Amino acid sequence: MNRIMGIDYGLKRIGIAITDFLRITASPFDTVKNVSLKKNALKILEIAKNRDVSIIVLGLPLNMNGTEGGMAETVRKFIEKIKFLSDIEVTTVDERLTTVQAERMLIEEADISREKRKGIKDKVVAALILQTYLDIQSDE
Repeated sequence: MNRIMGIDYGLKRIGIAITDFLRITASPFDTVKNVSLKKNALKILEIAKNRDVSIIVLGLPLNMNGTEGGMAETVRKFIEKIKFLSDIEVTTVDERLTTVQAERMLIEEADISREKRKGIKDKVVAALILQTYLDIQSDE
């Protein structure tokens, strides 16, 4: 069984998480710099190929009322670029409050300083996005 990749797409950084081969747990993997849609997509697809990933799950940033905001449009453009460059399956999950949840985890549970959180937070958010997807799949 191939792995699943979770993505937290941000304006400055892109957080990446990957499942184990059994698709049970999501683990933070890496954070890459956001360069351009095409370069970002190529980098993600390179990692996906090297890590035997068959599904990419992106967090879709929704407003608290469930409507899509401006960043959701950026995420959708990124999805279009990935689909243009590859036939890998791409889907989205609601990522509302994942950043807040990640911050809380890193502060309260891991006691990580603000400076160190910058480099870790994005991939932790990606892992939360991916775990949300896994939980939804296991409920179906």
